Amino acid sequence: MADTDETDDTDGRDGVRESGTPEPAGRAVIVTGGSCGLGRETTLRLAAQGCDLAVCGRDAASLDTVAEEVSARHGRTVHTERLDVLDEDALAAFVRTSAARLGRLDGLVTVAGGVRGADLRATEPFDWDQTCRLNVTHPAIALREAADHLAGTGGSAVLVSSISGWKPAPPAQYAAAKAAQIHMAASLARELGPRGNRVNCVSPGSMLIEGKGWARLRDEDPRAYREFEQEFPGGRLVDPRDVAEVIAFLLSDRARAVNGANIPVDGGQNAPSAYGY
Repeated sequence: MADTDETDDTDGRDGVRESGTPEPAGRAVIVTGGSCGLGRETTLRLAAQGCDLAVCGRDAASLDTVAEEVSARHGRTVHTERLDVLDEDALAAFVRTSAARLGRLDGLVTVAGGVRGADLRATEPFDWDQTCRLNVTHPAIALREAADHLAGTGGSAVLVSSISGWKPAPPAQYAAAKAAQIHMAASLARELGPRGNRVNCVSPGSMLIEGKGWARLRDEDPRAYREFEQEFPGGRLVDPRDVAEVIAFLLSDRARAVNGANIPVDGGQNAPSAYGY
C-alpha cells in the first residue's frame, strides 16, 4: 500500500499551510469571448470577487451590456474591446493594451472558440484551418503576449476546451482542435511552470445557455431534449455558472498545485447527441 500523508493541512515545511488568497480578489484578469454565454458568466463571477477585468468579444452591444452589468452589480469598470480573435494582430494588441491599462496581469481566460464547417464530407480545408485558429492559435497568441506579465505576478491561465476534446464526437474538426488545446495547455504548463505560472484547461459538457442550441432544442423539440438530459446522471445539462466557478478556482491560490490539468465540468455526461455535444 502506498504511503499517505494524513496531515493534509500541512505543507511539510513548518507544519502550517498558508491558505493564500482564497479567491482571485483584487487581481487583474483578461477574458477573451467574455461578453456572452460562458464568457459572460466568467466575467460576472470574477467581477463579484473583486477582479479588475479586460474583456473582448465580437459584438459591441454584448460588450456594453456586460460592462453595464458589472458596473451595476459590483461597482467596477471593465475595459472592453470589440475584436475577432481570428485577427491575431488585433488580439495581441488587445492583450498588451489591457495589461497596460490594468497596470498588472494576474490571469488570462480564453473562452472564445467555436467551429467552422459541418460534417466531414461537407468541410473544406478552410474550415479545418479556421477551427484550429479559433481554438488553438487564439489561446496560444493570447498567452504568448500575456506570459511576461503573468511571470511578474505568478499568474495563471485557463483555456476553455470542451468535452469533445477527450470524449470525441462530431464535428471532427472541433474535437481535434479541442484535443490539441488540452495537450497544448499541458505542454505550456511545463514550459511556463519554472517562471511561476500555471496553465490549465476546463472542459465543459453540453451547457444550457439561453438563446443557444440546447435551449432552442428544449423549446422546439421538448421530447428530444428530455431524452438528451438522460445522458447526465443528474438529469440536467451543465449550467455555465458552475463552469465559471471552476475557472475562478483555478485562477486562485487554492489551485496552486493544479497545473497542466484538464478539468471536466460535464455533470458526468455520457454521450453526445446526434448533433454532437
